[in-house]
Amino acid sequence: MQVVSAVPYQADSGSVAVQCGKLIDGVAAQAQDLATVIIRNGRVESVQPGAMSPNGMPVVDLKQYTCLPGLIDMHTHLTDSGHETSDLSVYYKRTKAEQGAIARESARSTLLAGFTGARDVGTYIAWVDRDLRDAINQGNAVGPRMQVAGYYLTIPAGGGDLVIPGHAESEIPPQVRMGVARGPEQFRQKAEQAVAGGADLLKVIASGAVLAFGGVPGEREMMPEEIKAVVDVAHAHGIKVAAHAHGAQSIKDAILAGADTIEHASLIDDEGIRLAQEHGTGLSMDVYNGDWIDTVGRAEKWPEEFLRKNVETTEAQRQGFTKAHAAGVDIVYGTDAAVYPHGLNARQFPIMVQRGMTPMEAIQSATSLAARHMGWDDRIGSLQPGRFGDLIAVKGDPLADITRLQDVAVVLKGGLAFKLPAE
Repeated sequence: MQVVSAVPYQADSGSVAVQCGKLIDGVAAQAQDLATVIIRNGRVESVQPGAMSPNGMPVVDLKQYTCLPGLIDMHTHLTDSGHETSDLSVYYKRTKAEQGAIARESARSTLLAGFTGARDVGTYIAWVDRDLRDAINQGNAVGPRMQVAGYYLTIPAGGGDLVIPGHAESEIPPQVRMGVARGPEQFRQKAEQAVAGGADLLKVIASGAVLAFGGVPGEREMMPEEIKAVVDVAHAHGIKVAAHAHGAQSIKDAILAGADTIEHASLIDDEGIRLAQEHGTGLSMDVYNGDWIDTVGRAEKWPEEFLRKNVETTEAQRQGFTKAHAAGVDIVYGTDAAVYPHGLNARQFPIMVQRGMTPMEAIQSATSLAARHMGWDDRIGSLQPGRFGDLIAVKGDPLADITRLQDVAVVLKGGLAFKLPAE
């Protein structure tokens, strides 16, 4: 079977029988030994016990591997590069075409790491993510299935605005401030424009970013009525809202305003956990990246303000993760790539297990649970019949050693092989 290495190609057209030594289907509580996943014309047709070889169908022998549904990253920024985190003024100078080339490489790296589904939750150069999504869907780029938010919805000088100390506002090109607003009516207008522009979800910056100059991590930015205005627009169009919220109050504001998922939730308190559980709000808590920021940021001499704020929030977030999980809150997999490089997405799994999840729960947070919170559980996230034929495989058993997911050997998307074992 040939690995797809060039474009264009006919997406979601593969027909193949995949023989798996162990199978984790994304929904069952237990793994299944020796099973065959039959994918026909890009969709899962059935899962059969044993090693099947249907007539006339190519067979991929993965009897020495564990197969899983393609993983889903609910919080990624495919248009960004991690090494630029400490100097966001790069966006003052970069063209949309240059950003698009970066996005294509990020998408390819993410797919080959095993993430066949992704939610791109915002970009400074508006609509690079939409164009990437469309190119992937048309078979003109290699990458995961994507939902895109387009631009950030943020207040002036807020966590999603590129106002940087030492730089005049006149330096900032209009294309990176398309979602900047103030007051419910302005946010309603910006939200409608985002939907009209092709957004699959909307992203609000409810409270300040950790990696930002000035202010306090989690400091309230958007007011409840502003968040509610965006939520009302999104839900009227049948799409979801992700709220970037570090601070305890903003987390609660976003939940009560109707946001569907909360990103970061670094300083969530007991009341916020209770509200998330009551409202069925998912939390996307990137509990690995604090380690990356501290190690790489110090080596590369990132601003001391960034490093200090990261230390102040990382442990608090991990404690909140443990408490929220124990309370039964849905925690969906999201890495905030590219705070760190695309392709390293799976480094978060061990922290999730260390902080209270079983390996199966961690896997389901990145498969069936993530798909449900995207509204795509009829398409991806499991190997149930009718879903897209998105499948990955790793050597060994990730239920015994979750770090196995950091070295994905096989990636099928729509029944087509994008990565196969070297041997």
